[in-house]
Amino acid sequence: MAQSTLATPAEAVEDPWLNAQRQYDLAADLLGLKPGVRAFLREAQRQLIVAFPVKMDDGSFRMFEGYRVQHNLARGPAKGGIRYHPGVTLSEVKALAMWMTWKCAAAGIPFGGAKGGVVVDPKKLSMGELERLTRRYAAEISVLIGPDRDIPAPDVNTTPQVMAWIMDTMSMSAGHSIPAAVTGKPIAVGGSQGRNEATGRGVAVVALRACTHLGRDPRQSTVAVQGFGNAGSIAARLMEADGFRIHAVSDTGGAIWSDKPLTVLEVLEHKRTTGSVAGFPGTRAISNAELLAAPVDVLVPAALENQITGRNAGAIQASLILEAANGPVSPEADEILAQKGVTLVPDIIANAGGVTVSYFEWVQDLQSFFWEEKEINERLEHIMNASFEASWEASQRLGVSLRLGAYTIAVQRVAEATSARGIYP
Repeated sequence: MAQSTLATPAEAVEDPWLNAQRQYDLAADLLGLKPGVRAFLREAQRQLIVAFPVKMDDGSFRMFEGYRVQHNLARGPAKGGIRYHPGVTLSEVKALAMWMTWKCAAAGIPFGGAKGGVVVDPKKLSMGELERLTRRYAAEISVLIGPDRDIPAPDVNTTPQVMAWIMDTMSMSAGHSIPAAVTGKPIAVGGSQGRNEATGRGVAVVALRACTHLGRDPRQSTVAVQGFGNAGSIAARLMEADGFRIHAVSDTGGAIWSDKPLTVLEVLEHKRTTGSVAGFPGTRAISNAELLAAPVDVLVPAALENQITGRNAGAIQASLILEAANGPVSPEADEILAQKGVTLVPDIIANAGGVTVSYFEWVQDLQSFFWEEKEINERLEHIMNASFEASWEASQRLGVSLRLGAYTIAVQRVAEATSARGIYP
């Protein structure tokens, strides 16, 4: 039986918040930020911790802990997803909020960064329990969120339905519908065409752009995808359509390798019927470590943070990494991979498709005018290509990694907004 595709607690010892700060410090050093601005951007502006009861189906009450963190608001309202996972920590949420700040800035989207989470395994809850948990959590963090303050979106283990419950909870409190309160909603309640595929589509767009710069033919490029959820599976399907050959995929139930290119739609159907990619006909089970070190040209980590660290980076064989997840590669791993000559497209570029189309959804909700999916995909591709090109140019001009090139652009934009606004009072 294949091992879990996610790092065990013993493996994932790096602190995500410290990693995020270290990545920021490298850009701040390169930019020579003024001490005051540098110190301000290094911390999360607001941190809310909530403990709340939920009535279970058997009539008992169970306590849950949740978080909502706003890292920076200099460039606009905060934007960031909400994840439900038993491993959620305040440190993780702070890191994700900081990464969202840089992601929005790198894409040129007028949002600041935020993130939220609840310590829970939603797979162990009934639909009714999940709804009651969501509504109570939304009520607890309602002091921070709103269409002009902080706009949540789906993340790990949250769905359009979860977003609909949050939107409805806020709307009931206000006495009128507030569709712009969240993004990633069902289309029936103000969601956007193209939102579900946006993150994976963005990964596929930058995959092609990276291959162009590296002089590679996608049709001769083999791929492994860690994390066959929404982003990973859609990225795999769209990359397959562009000619990439997918040989390995994984989810929480296991990882598989095929000597022949996989047909992604068939793997998706197998997962739909069995609950996992494990056991797909014609494949062999591999471990998470084997998937990450698979003999492929392109690696797409699309699971959780801290999957590639100083302990396993040396085993990576892929020469191109696309960070479909947030923070999957640690700073120590960055250095090792750079020494190996690996090109790494950072998360703030590679997976910015989700927040980009979330921005489109928010704009559409505010003006009550909705766009066709073709227009949304064209706008998304334009922004993804522009942010990649700007980051590539910065990395070449400064002689630094693509991550640091992207960070210099993003941090500079946030620093400029912070300095222009000044300090109140």
